[in-house]
Amino acid sequence: MLDREGFRPNVGIILLNAHNEVWWGKRVREHSWQFPQGGIKYGETPEQAMYRELEEEIGLRPEHVKIVGRTRDWLRYEVPDHFIKREIRGHYRGQKQIWFLLRMCARDNDVNLRLTDHPEFDAWRWHDYWVPLDVVIEFKREVYQRALQELSRFLTWPPHGNRHTSRYLRQPHGQRQGGSGGNGGGGGNRNQQAAQVAAPCEEAGLIVPAEK
Repeated sequence: MLDREGFRPNVGIILLNAHNEVWWGKRVREHSWQFPQGGIKYGETPEQAMYRELEEEIGLRPEHVKIVGRTRDWLRYEVPDHFIKREIRGHYRGQKQIWFLLRMCARDNDVNLRLTDHPEFDAWRWHDYWVPLDVVIEFKREVYQRALQELSRFLTWPPHGNRHTSRYLRQPHGQRQGGSGGNGGGGGNRNQQAAQVAAPCEEAGLIVPAEK
């Protein structure tokens, strides 16, 4: 389903943990990383599409998250021709997206990348909030910057700041916790740490390590 300008309605998901780190997924059998996203089906609202994509792509249900905010309007990006199937070139231009900022209220090990027969991701990690701008594929970078900037107003940043900067943003200078590479690399892989559990979202509690 395309609009008159050739853009497909779509939702994007920025999922946070209690430390304002973002969920970052590696696409199946590729070396590219991205946020969860997916098309809005006919008759769906953006919120309904977001919950469906959340479950299909990373295995989380509505009770596992709390909506913190969403973008006010559609954010668009064009897809380069060599990424577009030949049969739809000339009609399809790219995606127009509503972005949702979610707070995760579940354990890290509640994430399930293989809930469907056609998984979108085969690995994931937590990243500092701005790091995706340094590693996302280039044609999505502007939309990521606009979404992260707009939705950052919903966050409370701790003193002495984990509001890390990106070379693509004019943000206050701060020391990043771990570098970034083109493969989505960064700080230590949180998936290899002990399972963690979040306090109920309504209480805005900290994530604490599960007892061994």
